[in-house]
Amino acid sequence: MADIEALIGSWRMDAWTRTSVATGVTTDALGPSPIGYIAYHRCGRMMASVFRRDRFPPKDRAWTTEEKAQLFDDMLAYVATYHLEEGRVIHEVDGSWNPNWQGALDRPFTLEENRLFISGAPGIDPATGEEVIYRMEFTKD
Repeated sequence: MADIEALIGSWRMDAWTRTSVATGVTTDALGPSPIGYIAYHRCGRMMASVFRRDRFPPKDRAWTTEEKAQLFDDMLAYVATYHLEEGRVIHEVDGSWNPNWQGALDRPFTLEENRLFISGAPGIDPATGEEVIYRMEFTKD
């Protein structure tokens, strides 16, 4: 089992891919080089925020309903408590940009020096409704 101390800290996202369960096709979940972080704290809390790099530029007017929907699909954010169980980190979500993520998110992970890999994480892509397997790669800041 991984030492929880090795997980503590701020991790910058390097890549996030999704593999379709139905087709086996792998694509970038939020485009190439997403902007994001996941942070684990000693108190047992964590937070994650990830954004598509090529989001809409700033505007001097209100966003349309369609633009708001696209902005929602171009991000991920949640806060949770966490604990480790045999190669998995379990996030008990308190609040999320996606209400379907309330409760436990079970995430298989590995640590290699200053690299964190969360892979084999099943989910439903909120933009497409498709069943996918996620793989996330992070570097410790």
